[in-house]
Amino acid sequence: MAQRLKAIYQNGAFIPQSPCDLPENSEVDLVIEKPHILTPLVTDQEERKRILEELVQNMRDNPIPENAPHFTREELHERR
Repeated sequence: MAQRLKAIYQNGAFIPQSPCDLPENSEVDLVIEKPHILTPLVTDQEERKRILEELVQNMRDNPIPENAPHFTREELHERR
C-alpha cells in the first residue's frame, strides 16, 4: 500500500512531518522529489526592497480587525 508523507532531511535522517502508521523497523522505499522553486520575477535588489516596504506599509495601513474570525489550523488547511 502506497502512502505519501512529507519529511525533512535532518542530521542524516528523514523526519516525517505527519503521523506514520508503519510498524517499527519497517523497510520502505523512498522517492525523493525536490521542491518546486520558482525563480523570482523581480531580481533587482532595490526593486525587491521597495516592493517589500510597500507590502509592509499596506499591512500597517490595513490591520486585521479585532473582531475578525479566528480560523483553526484545520479550517485554514481544509481542501474542497
